[in-house]
Amino acid sequence: MQYIIKLIGFLLNMLSYIAPKRASKIALQLFSTPLKGKLSTLQRDYLEKARQKTLYCNGIKIQTYQWEGSGKTILLVHGWESNSYRWKNLIEALQTKQYNIIAIDAPAHGQSGSSIFNAILYSECINVVVNYFKPKVIVGHSVGGMASVFFQYTYQNPNVTKLVLLGAPSEFTNIFKNYVTLLGYNSRLEKGLNNLVLKTFGYKTSHYSTANFSESLKLEGLIIHDKKDKIIDYNEAKLIAKKFKNSKLITTSGYGHALRHTIVYNHILEYIES
Repeated sequence: MQYIIKLIGFLLNMLSYIAPKRASKIALQLFSTPLKGKLSTLQRDYLEKARQKTLYCNGIKIQTYQWEGSGKTILLVHGWESNSYRWKNLIEALQTKQYNIIAIDAPAHGQSGSSIFNAILYSECINVVVNYFKPKVIVGHSVGGMASVFFQYTYQNPNVTKLVLLGAPSEFTNIFKNYVTLLGYNSRLEKGLNNLVLKTFGYKTSHYSTANFSESLKLEGLIIHDKKDKIIDYNEAKLIAKKFKNSKLITTSGYGHALRHTIVYNHILEYIES
């Protein structure tokens, strides 16, 4: 697999000298295309027990799942190359408290449409789901946490009162740089990629910062991050906590990026109930 990744990087580096715009476009498409996240049979069987509702965001089918309860509504937002099944254990913990639980499959994941994913598009889809279900609390994992902050920063939805970020990245520039390094792109292609992001979204990659966006949020926040997270560095959580004025940072050790552990779920339950 590593050989294939480096080969792709080499070929795009060569293309950047012949057709730089074409090379940048392909590189951005690769960055935005998840290779995992569709439902397995086991996952589908579990999610089909929920009440399903299809919504649309910019013409893209967005699949949602609901486990009905009499309590406040909680929205669960998964991360990159995942789907709503990743929340199974947390859903079961929330059900013991009778919460009304909503989960969303991101664009290009689970049963949702599109072949392309990015945190900006995801934030727009979250807005559609929030307007329909009106959750009080959003729990976002990884890029799902980042997209949740992007959503609230843009729309400042007054119905949402609490936000839980699990292993969330802060700086989009770090994610982008890691991608460039992984593929071994040359400086010519890296510059072309950054210019394409600016042209496509209207801002440089440095604009998209969970930490900076969270500074304007008027809700409460809980940030949970593992010191041994090998995907998103723990320092990203510290950056967010520093800017997110009304937030609390809980540090774990040994639960990794996934943060699938009863102790984590108990922290979430305690926070939601408070």
